[in-house]
Amino acid sequence: MERNKVEAAGDAGGAVMSESSIAAFVGGAAGYYAREFARLHASSGHVASFNPVAALLGPVWLAARQLWNWFWLFLFVEALAWVQLSRGLFAELGAEELARAQRLAGSASTRRAEAEEAVAAGASNAASLEESALALEAASGEALLAAEAAAATAPALVALGVAFLVLAKLAQGLIANRALSRRYFRWCSDRSVRGRGGAGAAAGTSAFVGAVYGLSAYRFSAGDVPEWLAEFPESRSWRRSVESAIDGAFQWMTESWAGLFTGITHAIRLLLDGMETLLVSTPWPVVMGVIVLLAYRMAGPRVAVFTAAALAYLGVLGFWDKSMTTVALLGSAALLCLVGGIPLGIWCARSPRVHSLVRPVLDLMQTMPSFVYLIPVIAFFGIGKPPGILATVVFGMPPVVRLTVLGLHGVPPAVREAALAFGTSPAQLLLKVDLPLAMPSIMTGINQTILMCLSMVVIASLIGARGLGEEVLDALTYANEGKGVLAGLAILFCAMILDRIVQGRIPSSGR
Repeated sequence: MERNKVEAAGDAGGAVMSESSIAAFVGGAAGYYAREFARLHASSGHVASFNPVAALLGPVWLAARQLWNWFWLFLFVEALAWVQLSRGLFAELGAEELARAQRLAGSASTRRAEAEEAVAAGASNAASLEESALALEAASGEALLAAEAAAATAPALVALGVAFLVLAKLAQGLIANRALSRRYFRWCSDRSVRGRGGAGAAAGTSAFVGAVYGLSAYRFSAGDVPEWLAEFPESRSWRRSVESAIDGAFQWMTESWAGLFTGITHAIRLLLDGMETLLVSTPWPVVMGVIVLLAYRMAGPRVAVFTAAALAYLGVLGFWDKSMTTVALLGSAALLCLVGGIPLGIWCARSPRVHSLVRPVLDLMQTMPSFVYLIPVIAFFGIGKPPGILATVVFGMPPVVRLTVLGLHGVPPAVREAALAFGTSPAQLLLKVDLPLAMPSIMTGINQTILMCLSMVVIASLIGARGLGEEVLDALTYANEGKGVLAGLAILFCAMILDRIVQGRIPSSGR
């Protein structure tokens, strides 16, 4: 065999291939792979390379070579091909329609006999029975035609399955060597990259692939599928036991921690009352003037003009009070999110252990449907505005925590080392170096938190939070399209005003 080293260009980036290194990577057939890898990387254009073993073994070969992305793709394609083949060869196509046709024919025969008896007896319903019998016979004929048409698709299904399988095999043979060569060059620079699995892993993968193909094909082609395969085995007694345990836990927490929940509700109520006093009870010209001036100072004259027009829309169409109530709810929720989220993000950025504990909680808060965590909120805090604020906090806090962590992790280590070299204390390092450099990311988190809190207004109105969400909810309940569109635009304008003010003036590229 050829033992000379071959210079590889392209993806190799000047790496050197040798049969010995390829043998260490792929195991057997090193000479074949050395020739194919060299041929693939010797030319800058496209070079075809077909691997018959990969084409024959399919996903099993891809898994053995640790090419898992391709494995899942071709596992699905080949399973689909085997399902179509098994349906065309073994399934009783049209069996359901044939059984329906037989049932309808039996009913038509019965109805026909009833009609003949009614005619013989001179009954008044003889004509209706005759019409019913004719309709049933027609329906039976249509079902029989549908069954015959379904049965006639068997050759097409077989042809489709064969075509899918052949194309999948060809594609795997053509992709295999190129994908493996790319993985080889990654292995050259990172020896943690694996090029093959063990014999046990190969046997397990083969059994898994065979089970996927076999069970899928059997499920779609067998006439009478076992219950354990058609439906997942369930235990209703276990479910009832778990539900009872959860109900008991909620009941115990509601009774034992009633004082804590009441205190939290009162504290949120005080914050909300202050926000509503500022936004709802204050004369509207004062509130509007302050918001427009704030928009002008933070984002410039264009945003100030847009803000004035949007606020005028809210006032003229009668949404002013509910809009300010919504902003008060939003402001209270966003304030709680920021007061808790930014310090938590700083702690997570400084402590990997805390971050590893908090991250799953943040994932849960973001991925759990909002209607689900309304259940404990209602159980512990009842209904009204404070529970609506708490539900909004659960949904709105993760972005500011995550983006605070991201911003602090993005502070250049060289800058921190220079600050420490000049004798900066930990507090000064945080306040004068880390937070200023991380501020763009933190401000993005604040912006996202505010907008996500605002997106909860409709859901929070379900538990009595009121505001603009109540208008949308009423429109949905009574199918009042006009009211729903106007209220939705009011929420949109509130979101746009807050977004522009929080983002502030965007500097031009020329500065």
